[in-house]
Amino acid sequence: MSGVKAPAPASTADPESVRPRRSPLPALVAAWVITRAVMLVLLARDGSHPLGVGGVAREVYELYFRWYGVLADGGFPLDDPLWQYPPAAGPVILAPGLVPGASYFQAFVAMTLIADAVVVLLLVRAGRRPGRSLRGALLWTCSLPLLLHIPLARYDVQVTAFAVAALLALPTAAGRTSPVKADSAKTSSTRAWSAIAGACAAAGAVIKVWPALVLLGTPPGRITRTAWTAAAATAAGLLLLLAALFTHPFDFLSQQGDRGVQIESLGGTVLSLARQAGWPGEMRYQYGSVEFVGPYVPTVAATCLVLTVLACVALVGRRIRAVRSGRWTTATPYDAALCAVLLFTVTSRVISPQYLIWLLGLAAVCLTSRATTQRPVAAVLAAAAAVSTLAYPTLYEDVMTGTWTGCLVMLVRNGLLVTAAVLSWKGLWSSTTKLPGNRETGANRENRSKAKIHS
Repeated sequence: MSGVKAPAPASTADPESVRPRRSPLPALVAAWVITRAVMLVLLARDGSHPLGVGGVAREVYELYFRWYGVLADGGFPLDDPLWQYPPAAGPVILAPGLVPGASYFQAFVAMTLIADAVVVLLLVRAGRRPGRSLRGALLWTCSLPLLLHIPLARYDVQVTAFAVAALLALPTAAGRTSPVKADSAKTSSTRAWSAIAGACAAAGAVIKVWPALVLLGTPPGRITRTAWTAAAATAAGLLLLLAALFTHPFDFLSQQGDRGVQIESLGGTVLSLARQAGWPGEMRYQYGSVEFVGPYVPTVAATCLVLTVLACVALVGRRIRAVRSGRWTTATPYDAALCAVLLFTVTSRVISPQYLIWLLGLAAVCLTSRATTQRPVAAVLAAAAAVSTLAYPTLYEDVMTGTWTGCLVMLVRNGLLVTAAVLSWKGLWSSTTKLPGNRETGANRENRSKAKIHS
């Protein structure tokens, strides 16, 4: 009958398809808590089998604590070959001694864990934005423990937190110009966040120099001008303040020039293999690390410096080419920062295990963007971190004595770092270079979709 409505068909939808997706945050928090607890246990067992020669924690309760005593008297370490850090490292070393109710070592580890948690929170906040990913937070949470307990006994996590904050504070800007004219409120917000990014990068750079490199990929125009100006002003202000509060703030500069070739660097790997072939060089502890001395060491050191200069020229050339082509994605600042630090790391005369902390932090920032070209690089760096813990502390005696086992471990670790650097450069170059024909990359699609939205 026409007046009777037919019954509605039964729903055939799969109940699983309409069930709300579970948030990954509880699992991420649980992973962070568990892995950091394991790292604390390893730190407590530093030096026991099978953690190798130990001495990881000793740097905090002996060396850092000794520096704390000097800094508490109002001066930086003078004529100390182990003090090779910019002046803002002083407050970082000084801070744990000012915490009441805890030993210097306990306070230092607690502050490192707080900085670690801040990095995770920044990555989660960035990853939950539209078009972003939580893979960065996952990478940092799960890959940092691959370095065992080393991150808890160095202040590189604190420095990495400044670099991560600087990159994630940068306003996203793909392309040379915005498709629509921004209003004054948006312009003010962009300027403010750009200044914050520059200030964070500068704060990290006056603790350890490398965070200055994270601004090499800033989008051209107002963002770059504001970020770089804020960075210069912040760095100058901090240096002047520290020079007024402490004596001998720049003595660290006299301890840098005479450094040789560390056994864990790429040049050190070459010399280790040459030693197996009969090269008469020796290993000696100096400037806080085991370095090679002997014939051709100055040549290898000079070659490393030349390669560093060439890397700098290549990065500047890439930026000029990217600005001229107008190809800039939301991931370009992140990818460029990782590539720059990678290139400077692999060409350095010194590669300490904690350098992997920097690289993992920058790789995590890259993975927060779906437009990044650095996913393969992040995977290679995670593998390099795992192998690096074999080099130090697990098999460090083999590395120091130059056995074949030590040589092979360093060859694999440094080979992974070189592979990561090549992949990083290749991805960054392809993302900021126009492609012939109608080939389209993820970066192209991102820019095209944004243009459609604003048209």
